[in-house]
Amino acid sequence: MDAKEFREFGKAAVDFVADYLENIRDHEVLPTVEPGYLLDLLPKQMPEEPEPWTEVLSDINRVIKPGITHWQSPNMHGYYPTSTSYPSIVGEMLASGFGIIGFSWICSPACTELEVVVMDWLAKFLKLPEHFQHASDGPGGGVIQGSASEAVLVAVLAAREQAVLSCKETHPELSESEVRGKLIAYSSDQSNSCIEKAGVLAAMPIKLLAADEDLILRGDTLRKAIEEDVAAGLIPVICIATLGTTGTCAYDDIESLADVCQALKVWLHVDAAYAGGGFALEECAELRRGLDRVDSLNFNLHKFMLVNFDCSAMWLRDANKVVDSFNVDRIYLKHKHEGQSQIPDFRHWQIPLGRRFRALKVWITFRTLGAEGLRNHVRKHIALAQQFESFVRNDSRFEMVAPQALGLVCFRPRGDNENTTQLLQRLMERKKIYMVKAEHAGRQFLRFAVCGMDAKPSDIEFAWTEIESQLTAHLAEKSLAEVARKPSNVSDLTQHFQMHLANGGGGTHEKSQ
Repeated sequence: MDAKEFREFGKAAVDFVADYLENIRDHEVLPTVEPGYLLDLLPKQMPEEPEPWTEVLSDINRVIKPGITHWQSPNMHGYYPTSTSYPSIVGEMLASGFGIIGFSWICSPACTELEVVVMDWLAKFLKLPEHFQHASDGPGGGVIQGSASEAVLVAVLAAREQAVLSCKETHPELSESEVRGKLIAYSSDQSNSCIEKAGVLAAMPIKLLAADEDLILRGDTLRKAIEEDVAAGLIPVICIATLGTTGTCAYDDIESLADVCQALKVWLHVDAAYAGGGFALEECAELRRGLDRVDSLNFNLHKFMLVNFDCSAMWLRDANKVVDSFNVDRIYLKHKHEGQSQIPDFRHWQIPLGRRFRALKVWITFRTLGAEGLRNHVRKHIALAQQFESFVRNDSRFEMVAPQALGLVCFRPRGDNENTTQLLQRLMERKKIYMVKAEHAGRQFLRFAVCGMDAKPSDIEFAWTEIESQLTAHLAEKSLAEVARKPSNVSDLTQHFQMHLANGGGGTHEKSQ
């Protein structure tokens, strides 16, 4: 493929993507394929001779697109948003065109220095403490990781190594293996699975502490656990708190956790992968309480900042602690400018050696949307979630499980868990919208997350109509089945169904029928 053909293929691909995103509401959010569908459609070996790009693009439409779950659809309401935007897509394309691996400054000065710039821009935009900026006088700063999972793992590994060094100084009689065998970490039982996985990868148990009834982890719970473990001869290392838990977007009490961690010399990391977007809003200022006292935190730009995956921001109060833990130098990695304070070598701040030019898509997105555009995007998600919450509260057949938080609403049909299960099953079979189920204290519930590239109030109305009509159908079938199990005649059946409607058992959709 020469430059001429690349231009043709590239322009056709841009048109393909633009058409796809512009008409994404035309697609059912979930695919209809079965496991293994693609294995049967594609050859078992790569083609021996080159094939024209027109055939490749045609096959993307024919065999790839049918197997896509449409994450950018406004009818996607599962998990949390994974956003993108046209500027971010262009940035990704340009970064791929440059094709650099920026593991050190000399490998591409713009790659390193642009990351310093956009991470300081973002820290100011989110109103983070000044010591997290590269421009500050201290050793802090920000770095772009691939995901929250990587950021959490970096924090866990760095905290582990710092704890080992500290313990060997205070207890020289212990061997390193004895010290490592006593290490333990903490988080909430509401935290993301990546935190537990970080413990597995770091060979350090992470104790998942029971959150309070409001799903918040507080300092008293942490202090009790640490005191018990210290009495048992263990060495506390790190607490990973969460702002925006996976299940309900609950916010751990950072201030009380910081009190404990500072007193007991335990690293405090905050996983704000989703809720970090709220830091930028004055109306969400309470989310920032205590951040001036944490050792590290992360926030996924690919959730709220219209930057496509993968792009997770991580800030460190003292980056030297990470560098000291991860630094492996070889002669071929050295250059004459290394060690200058304003020019970090980010390879020491992460797990892999190579680095993508992620800062480019961040820079392009920030410049073309502006700070106010990004704040408006977060506010729009909050407003759409409030719209959905009003639908839930105005239908007596449903109940809220947790307070609406940012763009997430947690709710369930009243009654036993079977109602929740059956409603979700119906929705999954119809594939018009996509949600996932969660559970707390034995109660199953549904998570409605505002997602998609450009969700609108009409999309929320569409989703609610789908949900309430499917609950209506489920409850009607359930009522008929209950009557059928009892000796009855046709008049009894009719009377029972009329009573079901009279008691509010049917929503607007059912009553109109």
